[in-house]
Amino acid sequence: MPTPPTDIPIQMSMPEDIGRRLADRLRGERLRLGWKQSTLAERSGVSVPTIRRYERTGRTTIETLLRLCHALGRLEEFADLLAPPPASTLAELEARAADRGKGQRKRGVR
Repeated sequence: MPTPPTDIPIQMSMPEDIGRRLADRLRGERLRLGWKQSTLAERSGVSVPTIRRYERTGRTTIETLLRLCHALGRLEEFADLLAPPPASTLAELEARAADRGKGQRKRGVR
């Protein structure tokens, strides 16, 4: 499967393109460290065939991706993923702070 161009704006990319880019980057990080797929498998607890398939297809589970990134020392990069955008008003900032203290579940609007 050909690798999609990396100069496409992220907003125009499809999930498959992003998955492929992440797999390419993960493979690059593994090689930069001089690790074989078997080394990454041993350190992450993910099987070699699963790593091989991910690097080839860009498809895996989020759990597997997180385990691989943890083994590579790159897990912290997920910490801000899907973080709420900065508050646009003081009232919004105060409301967020109040909600954190309540521990209430939020439900989506239909």
